[in-house]
Amino acid sequence: MTQQPQTQANQLDRARLRRDALRMFAAGLLVGPLALAGCQQEASAPEKPSASEKKTEAASKPTRESEASATGSSEPEGEEAKSGEAGATETVKLEVGDNIKYNTDEIEVAAGSTVEVTIEHTGKLPKSAMGHNFVLLKKGTKMTEFANAAMSAADSGYVPEGMKDRVIAHTKVVGGGESDTITFEAPAKGEYIFLCSFPGHASQMNGKFIVR
Repeated sequence: MTQQPQTQANQLDRARLRRDALRMFAAGLLVGPLALAGCQQEASAPEKPSASEKKTEAASKPTRESEASATGSSEPEGEEAKSGEAGATETVKLEVGDNIKYNTDEIEVAAGSTVEVTIEHTGKLPKSAMGHNFVLLKKGTKMTEFANAAMSAADSGYVPEGMKDRVIAHTKVVGGGESDTITFEAPAKGEYIFLCSFPGHASQMNGKFIVR
């Protein structure tokens, strides 16, 4: 009779242990996923830079002013006149040789520009035999008339004294290995004639001088 109460007590203890075990197991199932989710959120959240790190980053980024001072460059206040614009210098190089020919038959410059013309004789013949020059005539001047008058003007570089007022600009006569450079202001817009006034050359050595 004394074993029955002990058996019942043991059964109650076992039942109580089972309930406690089940509770602990259920609590573990709930806590596990929550703890895992918390760890994932903590791992994915980016770290915020500290105040000292922000200051270091800001100091490492140079401003436009500091970059300009470091390189010694700055934005230009204004631009100089470019070639092809009024006020610019137009450079023209004419090459001639031991034949009756310029290297071009058309020159184009801007109105109001400064024109620099260089004639270079790349041949070997002296100017007495194969001399060349550059003569720019004013509008209305007949090329044939000027060339005929120039044939007898050797002493003045084949620019006739009586027609100098019909000339805008001209170089001296050059022979093999020689060159000459002149500078003048571009005339008004329009089309002009340039030529070599050495005897017998004008018919083949002439071209258009266009001022746009």
